[in-house]
Amino acid sequence: MADTEKQRIIELARDIPYGWLTTVTADGKLVSRPMSPREVTDAGEIWYFAERDSRDASEIAANANVGVTLNSGSTFVSFAGIAEIVDDPARKEELWDAAVEAWLPDGPQSPNAILIKVTAESGEYWDSPGGRIATLVSFVKAKLTGERYDGGENETVTL
Repeated sequence: MADTEKQRIIELARDIPYGWLTTVTADGKLVSRPMSPREVTDAGEIWYFAERDSRDASEIAANANVGVTLNSGSTFVSFAGIAEIVDDPARKEELWDAAVEAWLPDGPQSPNAILIKVTAESGEYWDSPGGRIATLVSFVKAKLTGERYDGGENETVTL
């Protein structure tokens, strides 16, 4: 995989503040919940805060395979990877901000505050430069000309 593809998917992911974390339940079903990444590293690690006694934490403890989906406007990013629960006081302080406090009002050193680290193994992105207007223009052009819609950049990446 080209380093430029890896850099591109990470840059796109960093610009998206909200998405979905998908875990596997005990009976093998996929469950997604909205989550806000606190950091996306150059190595493809996606960091989240969670509650120690949450369903996502218990599902990750039982089955570490997860999916991450992020979208914003005309950019879509998905990752498949392995998650782990991290209880590192220094890292929690580093990633803490006011937005997290809405879910964990007792602060980063609360016994119930943990981190989820997703190490992405692969990903795919779709990006339509120019935003929604450019996407709409491309869609209308395809309809009028009978040509296939060009949705912009699409790459599959191994991390």
